[in-house]
Amino acid sequence: MRALIKLIQKTYKMIEHPGSKKGLHNVISLSGLQVISYILPIIILPYLFRVIGAEKFGLIAFAQAFVQYFCILTDYGFSVSATKEIALCLENKIQVRRVIAAVMTVKLVLVLFSFVILGGIVYFAPKFRSDWVIYVLSFGAVVGGSLFPSWFFQGTERMKYTAILSIFGQYVYASLIFIFIHGRNDYLLVPVITSIVSLLTGLGGQYIILTRFDIPFQLPEFREIRHQLKEGWNVFISDVAINAYTITRIFAVGLLTNNTLTGYYSIAEKIANAVQTFPLSSFSQAIFPRLSKIFNRNKTRAFEIMQQVQLITIIISLIFLPVIFLLAPWIVRLVCGGVYPATVLSLRFLLISIFFISSNAFRVQFLLVCGETKTYSRIHISMAMIGLPLIIIFIYCFSYVGAAMATAIIEGGVFTITYLIIKKLKF
Repeated sequence: MRALIKLIQKTYKMIEHPGSKKGLHNVISLSGLQVISYILPIIILPYLFRVIGAEKFGLIAFAQAFVQYFCILTDYGFSVSATKEIALCLENKIQVRRVIAAVMTVKLVLVLFSFVILGGIVYFAPKFRSDWVIYVLSFGAVVGGSLFPSWFFQGTERMKYTAILSIFGQYVYASLIFIFIHGRNDYLLVPVITSIVSLLTGLGGQYIILTRFDIPFQLPEFREIRHQLKEGWNVFISDVAINAYTITRIFAVGLLTNNTLTGYYSIAEKIANAVQTFPLSSFSQAIFPRLSKIFNRNKTRAFEIMQQVQLITIIISLIFLPVIFLLAPWIVRLVCGGVYPATVLSLRFLLISIFFISSNAFRVQFLLVCGETKTYSRIHISMAMIGLPLIIIFIYCFSYVGAAMATAIIEGGVFTITYLIIKKLKF
């Protein structure tokens, strides 16, 4: 443990500019957010699951997975491409305004396009038409997510605003859930609350850009829109491919089984997601813009930092994941209020996949830092072509546990390919 602390201190000194505490503040802000995000689901998940039941819980999870595809479309890879561009042109306020105008315009157009697609699917597809209300109510999260400028806060290394707004949203969400959800018939209020909170945080982010950064919205030039679409394309295609074997897991379980089994599987997913995002997401988001700047000045130094940060996450994973693996039955019992062996098994397979993800996260990120977006895209497209059929086959053979089994195999494949590619890079 002492060696780990020394490694973290050494890495921090390599990343941080002399006299600057911005990077550390970003990690602390995001870690604080992740702690809240980690604690609140522990309280909310058991309550929701027991109050509305596994069937309705599964239907909500299925609807959330469905609208998440539109979140990917409206993001269009800007969470990476726009973040990097903002970080590199931070001193040029005119260019920053151009980036914001172009990105937000594209996002809003894609929101309208997404709603038209949603309307067509829920009208023509019988599977969705019977519960069309829940899908429409869930769409507010797409609008709110498009408005929330996390890419801007990340690029400017002002992640405290993301933390403040997100913590505010989490508290509002938890409060409204406990105030208004009291029985199975209240299940439609869950997507309503989710959408309201998402819209509030999104509008809050836009207000901060307008007031704290003094950047009013302006109509973008067409060439700037074209530039942003081009820059975000490879990342967008990669995101589509990645989500072909991530979000699609719940979606495929919902299509191939039923709402009740989807509810049990989604519990395993939500617990695994909480484990995966804390603290990995904090480091990843805080380090990306800083590493991009360092790479522009010194490629070798950036590569060394990536290697050390990746080593830190591997060590942390080896310490904590086995503990969670052993406690899986107790955790599932706490959330679900009973013994569900298949959910426990699913969680354990997902924890194996989390180890591969954690051991690979900064290698994957470095491909984006050094401009290897096409390589990044090819890796995930290739794995999507293998992973999507694998998920469907495994669900068909092993029910919802198959989705978790397939995930462990897929993430192991992504880890192996990325490791071999990074090993060949010379800096």
